Amino acid sequence: MSTARAERLVNLVLCLLSTRSYLSAERIRGIVPGYADAPSDEAFFRMFERDKAELRDLGIPLETGRNSAFDSADGYRIARRDYELGEIDLEPDEAAAVALAVRLWDSPELTGAAHGALLKLRAAGVDVVDDAPAVVEPKVRTSEPAFGPLLAAVEAGRAVRFSYRRPSSPEFMVRTVEPWGVVSWRGRWYLVGLDRDREAPRCFRLSRVVGEVKPTGPAGIARRPDSVNLMEYVLGASEERRSSTTALVWAAAGKAHGLRRRAKVVGSRTVAGVAGDELEIELDKLESAAGWLAGHGPDIVVLEPEVLRKSVRERLLGVLDSGQAREGQVREARQVSVEGWQA
Repeated sequence: MSTARAERLVNLVLCLLSTRSYLSAERIRGIVPGYADAPSDEAFFRMFERDKAELRDLGIPLETGRNSAFDSADGYRIARRDYELGEIDLEPDEAAAVALAVRLWDSPELTGAAHGALLKLRAAGVDVVDDAPAVVEPKVRTSEPAFGPLLAAVEAGRAVRFSYRRPSSPEFMVRTVEPWGVVSWRGRWYLVGLDRDREAPRCFRLSRVVGEVKPTGPAGIARRPDSVNLMEYVLGASEERRSSTTALVWAAAGKAHGLRRRAKVVGSRTVAGVAGDELEIELDKLESAAGWLAGHGPDIVVLEPEVLRKSVRERLLGVLDSGQAREGQVREARQVSVEGWQA
């Protein structure tokens, strides 16, 4: 919207709020700055009709009526009782909850909205104190790049398309989903929605979304059914993934003692010229186990399953690329990455 039009709309609202009687279009044309610039009557009426539609779209209650039976044309006004915000009365615990919610979000997309809501409450006279020291400092981390686009798609009711890595396979699959909501569970974020390819509700972990999330189709078509509980889908998906997975890991001789305490030696093997043992270990969560195993650096190599092997290797290469390892560690880790992981 142009600055001139925005100013004209503000002036129109102020004008219609300041009168108790209905003002005709011609009367408004003479009062509100901006309308006098219309080159003709037809241009003015087109401008005025657009402005009325804009006000109604913004939720402003524009009334139409006549002051008496002798008026030949309709007039307009805005009733203060319908326009003004009602009294907001929050209990102390409710005001504290609002302040806590403002502190909750780390995401830039939500920080601005939270502080904007806080500003509006204070403008309405509600005492919300958010700068007092807190015993517990809540944080919701939203580091996944897919979080912002998926949340926007949920609010717009628009389908999305993205590449997704399944937990049981290193391959990516393209999914088209009508999003119902984004849910947090045990520090991880999940998208719940209707998977168009499977024609059934599905749950997707945001950390497995690969690449860009692309909106597709018109807005307003994806709506969560009233009977759907998003958390039940997340909990159900988590229950399905609780079954343990047996992993086969090579560990250098005399190394990775923490891993050896939880594993069983099933054989010996030499990797990249280094002698070691093959270890068998039961893992419940492959994603978190990948980070733990990657912490052993060149002392271990995942042999099976392939999805865990690839996940650990990606973490090791990420450390090398980010320059977080020392020069000696880089040479040693790169040798294992190139030779050991290809053995």
